[in-house]
Amino acid sequence: QAEEELKAAWSQLQEMGRRERLLRSDVQRAGEQLESFKTQVMQLCSPSAAGSTGKSVTEQQVIEKVRQISDENQQSHEREKSLQKELSSRLAKEKEVSANMEVFKNSLQKLQ
Repeated sequence: QAEEELKAAWSQLQEMGRRERLLRSDVQRAGEQLESFKTQVMQLCSPSAAGSTGKSVTEQQVIEKVRQISDENQQSHEREKSLQKELSSRLAKEKEVSANMEVFKNSLQKLQ
């Protein structure tokens, strides 16, 4: 019976070792994928910053770059809104001037 228990324990240890190796492999692969993803993000955000130094990109650098792009995007949207507002105002003034010109033109014709 003791021999059977030892065989079962040995079998369990072997299975645990196999699982540990698989987990280590998965963790290593996930780390490589993360590093690749960070590099891709940095290359998209700032091609000159990524890969040129040969150093790996940190999560903080990626976060800062994404934050910077987000801020720039927000500023662009605000500028677009401002320009749309200005354009609407100018179009309204143009319509008013055009209407006034038409009234002036009609008045001039009546005077003649």
